Amino acid sequence: MTISYRIEKDSMGEVNVPKDALYQAQTQRAVNNFPVSGLTMPVQFIKALAFVKQAAARSNLDLELLDSDIAHAIIDSCQEIIDGHHLDQFPIDVFQTGSGTSSNMNANEVIATLASKRAGQVVSPNDHVNMGQSSNDVIPTTIQVSAALACHEQLLPAMAHICHTLDEKASAVGHIVKTGRTHLMDAMPVTLAQELLGWKTQLEKARLGILHSLDNVSALAQGGTAVGTGINADPAFAAVFANNLSVSAEIPFTSSDNFFYNLSSQDAIVSLSGQLKTAAVAMMKIANDLRWMNSGPLAGLGEIELEALQPGSSIMPGKVNPVIPEAAAMVSAQVIGNDSTITVAGQSGNFQLNVMLPVIAYNLLQSIELLSNTFNLLADKAIASFNVREDKLQEALAKNPILVTALNPVIGYLKAAEIAKKAYKENRDILDVAEEETDLSRQELERLLDPQKLTTGGVAH
Repeated sequence: MTISYRIEKDSMGEVNVPKDALYQAQTQRAVNNFPVSGLTMPVQFIKALAFVKQAAARSNLDLELLDSDIAHAIIDSCQEIIDGHHLDQFPIDVFQTGSGTSSNMNANEVIATLASKRAGQVVSPNDHVNMGQSSNDVIPTTIQVSAALACHEQLLPAMAHICHTLDEKASAVGHIVKTGRTHLMDAMPVTLAQELLGWKTQLEKARLGILHSLDNVSALAQGGTAVGTGINADPAFAAVFANNLSVSAEIPFTSSDNFFYNLSSQDAIVSLSGQLKTAAVAMMKIANDLRWMNSGPLAGLGEIELEALQPGSSIMPGKVNPVIPEAAAMVSAQVIGNDSTITVAGQSGNFQLNVMLPVIAYNLLQSIELLSNTFNLLADKAIASFNVREDKLQEALAKNPILVTALNPVIGYLKAAEIAKKAYKENRDILDVAEEETDLSRQELERLLDPQKLTTGGVAH
């Protein structure tokens, strides 16, 4: 298909731009310069960038620095992007200039084109849309805004949902006792409630860590402009901007107390990414526990049956696999890898500017989206819907020699070890062997070795 072009000019001269494109010369130069991956900046980032440009225009209007018609045209054009329109007009590769200048100018040009049509006059990408701003404060601000929006709108609700699902499942099946395991080997009994609520606590603490990190993420770079001094920005701009953005995004933001920190480092984002990694580690633990518990159904543990969602093999009829926990485990691995990328990129704050901002944004937002989607899947298609195989649990409990641990205070560790070894060797119920090897009555042994009672802790007497 033949593409028609128009000629656009910038400070470096002329460049051919697709005729119907909303962007202009600088965006096209970046498209030409960075044919690296085919990966473009995430939708959440583009929408957050539009929020930033919209708040900047409102602030310049409030400060009487920007013509009213032009300001309103910019504000309305930004809203179109926030509402999901024109997203195909942001074609620049993630692997671009490290400041994200290309993406900033891409937004400036698209918004300027839309605003020019609205205002019936020329709106400049640099002089109007970018007024009081630099890529060097816009992109760090956009990373923080996009992360805060994605966490509040997607991740935190998803984590609350899986915690609620675990609560409901624990209420339904929590009374059931099973063999505990340490080192993957039989250990003292636990209830399913204890196991499930252990998972829930992991997730709750990870969620609190994310919330704590977001406190620093909400303090924005905007107003620092080129190097942190605020050159070409009205002294009141930063505070007015933070207020306007808070209103439009419906999340409280503040102006940073040190712009040099926000421009030269990405420590707040590195910290948030670390908390996302913690959530991924919790997800991996839960996913693997579910896979082990579901293993079998005949030759494995077979403690639970996960919902059958799809055929598990192209050659073995009837095979069903734990696909949701497997997907969750892969997501965990990806998020942990993304954190490593963000950590390395966060070290690239050379003097007054970090120069790996686009790759930080891409990996951070991917992690948030992956975790959000997968926590919901894990809740709805694995945890809420698994069935407990009580017969298998009771069979394992009856033969579990480790129950003899409860007799340590009564008969001593060495005698208890003899009983456990004999029960293992002869594949017999621990109760029967203990009755043979001690002077305790069967009634007393049943009381002391009651699995339900053993899940409550304490000392046998």
